[in-house]
Amino acid sequence: LTLRLFSDYKVGGRENVPPMGPLIVVSNHMSNMDPPLLGVSLPRRTWFLAKDSMFRGRAGRLKAWFLTAYGGFPLNRERPDIRAYRWALNKLEQDCTLVVFPEGIRSKGALGKGLPGVVRLALRSQAPLIPVAITGTEHLGSLVRVFNPTGTIRVKIGTVFSLPSVEGRLNPEVLNSLTETVMRRIAAL
Repeated sequence: LTLRLFSDYKVGGRENVPPMGPLIVVSNHMSNMDPPLLGVSLPRRTWFLAKDSMFRGRAGRLKAWFLTAYGGFPLNRERPDIRAYRWALNKLEQDCTLVVFPEGIRSKGALGKGLPGVVRLALRSQAPLIPVAITGTEHLGSLVRVFNPTGTIRVKIGTVFSLPSVEGRLNPEVLNSLTETVMRRIAAL
């Protein structure tokens, strides 16, 4: 409602989203507004990983409750987080739609370098991926802007793709190459 009232909001490509089955949404990330924006832009319920510090701090339990109710799960970005990885795999096993921001952080303007976590998830789960490009949220820093999103906001949903299966141990070169493939799909949008 607030997107339609206060901004020029449009979504393209909704028809590309499969109606069922596991799905990993890979998107650029410019604002804290991006997860709820994807939640209303995609025709499926979404789940996402968020840095664990967002579940703590001044707002404390209220913010943690809101993020959890909205489908968020805390991710420790300082070290490999097995708990978050298992949670994500479990969601995919339940045929859920998991949103992953491969950059790992919010970027300012240009698409940043992707991190290999999303490739590991996709290969392990054999879930297809769908790229999404968001524009216009870079000036909407705080989650409070959910109530007053302004400007031109666009969400472009690409076509579903799968990563090729990899036999044996996943070496860094293959991991980096597949991560670049994912990032190129987002950039193309």
